[in-house]
Amino acid sequence: MSGAARPLRISVFGAGSIGCYLGGRLAATGAEVTLIGRERVGAEIRDHGLRLTDLHGSDIRVAASDIAFDTGPGSAATADLVVVSVKSAGTPEVGATLASAIGPGTVVVSAQNGLGNADTLRAALPGHVVLAAMVPFNVVHRGDGHFHQGSEGDLEIEQHPAVPAFAPVFADAGLPLHPHDDFRSVQWAKLLLNLNNPVNALSGLPLREELSRRPFRRALALAQREALALLAARGIAVAKLTPLPPQWIPRLLTVPDGVFRVAGSRMLAIDPHARSSMWDDLEACRRTEVDWISGEIMRLAEASGTAAPVNARLVALIREAEAGGNRQWSGDALLADLRSQRGTQETGRETAAQLAGFDRTGAVYVR
Repeated sequence: MSGAARPLRISVFGAGSIGCYLGGRLAATGAEVTLIGRERVGAEIRDHGLRLTDLHGSDIRVAASDIAFDTGPGSAATADLVVVSVKSAGTPEVGATLASAIGPGTVVVSAQNGLGNADTLRAALPGHVVLAAMVPFNVVHRGDGHFHQGSEGDLEIEQHPAVPAFAPVFADAGLPLHPHDDFRSVQWAKLLLNLNNPVNALSGLPLREELSRRPFRRALALAQREALALLAARGIAVAKLTPLPPQWIPRLLTVPDGVFRVAGSRMLAIDPHARSSMWDDLEACRRTEVDWISGEIMRLAEASGTAAPVNARLVALIREAEAGGNRQWSGDALLADLRSQRGTQETGRETAAQLAGFDRTGAVYVR
């Protein structure tokens, strides 16, 4: 990594909503940032620059002249840090591209959904430091270079001696990094919460409205309980990212709406218009990342010699939606469909009194 004599050189490989938001925030602090993505995004940024807002009222402008854009990997050759933010399906191609582009001292950070993207990059980049990171919040692209953070959360990253060299730049940008020794447990915790992505995409509703409706929360609880049972059976640790333990979240989700508005109030600390990235993909007629979310639970079940029928059904329904199928499920219909996979019923009928100690649960991770 470079010293303090010059600005940190950062390439963001994957200029989608997350990539543009992260890259723009970093550029606003004086880092030398190049976004790598599609020409249509580059044209939008050249015409409008970047406007970066969040649910707390921040409004940051980055002039087009203050952030570079490229459609190829050339800038990565001189980068101190490459942040990879492409969809999971594109990770092998990005790894192969970076293998012939980056210098020997470049650090690579995978800021992607799913569990195995950093491993895929490590396989393509032997000898390089490749770190997994977690972006917990949702970013909405509002057009004309405007990217809006619609939910809460701080960035999490693998603990490594390389992190202190670039962590101050992220902190200055209002994106503090929280290192973890056992990062896989953090990834599993995020994935459990991201099981809401297919539920949200199938509802057709903004995230806050979807989570305000008990049938949709019950559908999410079914998927989470199935995943938690498999993780427990395999002895896999799940990090506690909020004051509420992961095993309690499905219980909270199933309470009546009135109780949830109080006990889960922080889970609704989401911009009224925010939606999941999976909804965005369906809207744009792109293939979703459901294979790296609900599909991870299916692979975990297969490795355990069992099945994950609820998550398998969510994968099937998203595949149908990608092909033009129903994207406007009612909560009752979706819940009934998922329950029918094996007659699943929720347990844990918590009362308001039982949940009174958990009224500060922290934000839902909804990217």
